[in-house]
Amino acid sequence: MTRDWTVAAETDPALAAIAATPRLLVALDFDGTVSPHVTDPMSARALPAAAAAVNRLAALPETFVAYASGRSLHDLREITEHEDGSRILLAGSHGAQFWFPDTGEETDLSTEPVDRAEVIDELRALIADLDGVVYEPKTFGFGVHTRTAAPGQEELAFVRVEKWAPDRIPSWRRRTGHHLREYSWRDEGKDAALSRLRAHVGATAVLFAGDDVTDEDGMRTLGGADLGVRIGAGETAATLRVADPAAFAVLLDALADARAAAQ
Repeated sequence: MTRDWTVAAETDPALAAIAATPRLLVALDFDGTVSPHVTDPMSARALPAAAAAVNRLAALPETFVAYASGRSLHDLREITEHEDGSRILLAGSHGAQFWFPDTGEETDLSTEPVDRAEVIDELRALIADLDGVVYEPKTFGFGVHTRTAAPGQEELAFVRVEKWAPDRIPSWRRRTGHHLREYSWRDEGKDAALSRLRAHVGATAVLFAGDDVTDEDGMRTLGGADLGVRIGAGETAATLRVADPAAFAVLLDALADARAAAQ
């Protein structure tokens, strides 16, 4: 059962329990989790309070922080202001790309379909006349964003794309999100991302936080020692819920306090 977490619940038993695990992985979605949703996707940045809490956690012994996002790895590194010397792990493209402090980038492009360029050209022509509907290139596919769409244009865009895609790219994975339809020829999800991140650091427990439908793939894989946090409304398999990224930044700071005290 999911329950609300508030500032008054800093001593929440679930938070205290995961803070005491021997080797902790804190895996975070980015958009809508540590950053508010914005109209220009590449202008997204973590709230200062969230970034500070992330840095506190990453500096603690036996504690690892990762961003797990649907963004391509290149874009994820830009919006997280991630440099080569960073201690923060990255999982991009829903777990089809990785960056580790000890080994660097891992991206396998061997499965790229030969007609990718034709598919993208068709998709862009399909939505070209729609006001405020934006094509987003991704390493393994594309996204159609409608956050800036004029009234009525979002519905029209999604009707067109979802009629076209089953015939043109039937084997591509379809994902939905906040004002988003995304298609990828790779099938990895946040479940695969968490599995790989967990194994890479040898975590004894994982805290995973996210705000969207795609994050639930990861939430459903969490075990008894793990903790899921949902940001905002919506059905979820998470244990805790907070209202927005600002509230989640407070939770991350509380986790850093509890983790430091437990060590």
